[in-house]
Amino acid sequence: MRLIVGLGNPGKEYENTRHNAGFKFVDKFAKSQNLDFNKEKFNGLYTEFNYKGEKVILLKPQKYMNLSGEVVIKFKDFFKINLEDILIICDDLDTALGKLKIKYKGSSGGHNGLKNIELHLHSNEYKRVKIGISNNKDHDRIDYVIGKMPKDELNVLEKVTDKAPEIITDYLNLSFDNLMNKYNSMEVIK
Repeated sequence: MRLIVGLGNPGKEYENTRHNAGFKFVDKFAKSQNLDFNKEKFNGLYTEFNYKGEKVILLKPQKYMNLSGEVVIKFKDFFKINLEDILIICDDLDTALGKLKIKYKGSSGGHNGLKNIELHLHSNEYKRVKIGISNNKDHDRIDYVIGKMPKDELNVLEKVTDKAPEIITDYLNLSFDNLMNKYNSMEVIK
């Protein structure tokens, strides 16, 4: 069984913000598969499907970003999911807008959602897809990540998240090394 988690903040006021890139990513995949986030458990909206005989859960935690780990650990424990079968999808300030970074493990890089996930999993060794949002040091960091994106930046993010069906399908089919090789060298989407 696998758990694919898109991170974001719940509520209309956070739609189209940089911090909700993870939600947007899993939403695009769900839509491509005619899946609805129609189940609710442990403060998470989720859907499940079978892929080649394996159960896969898509999850959008409904606590605020900095409490995401509380939801992830409950799903991990309840469904008895192995750490190596968890994929976290989130925004990343240190990656250019239009680019992805896929990693096996690593530090939170100051990302509050990842910090909380590491706290609850007692590990930073979980797979992740980091969606570049660039870092505008002219703005307060919090205002920047939860602020509405200008239309030109939102268009770039839409192009990146349009790749979600392909990337998640490849995640389910390829070795993680091959997944990283395929997408970490991807050109910046403009």
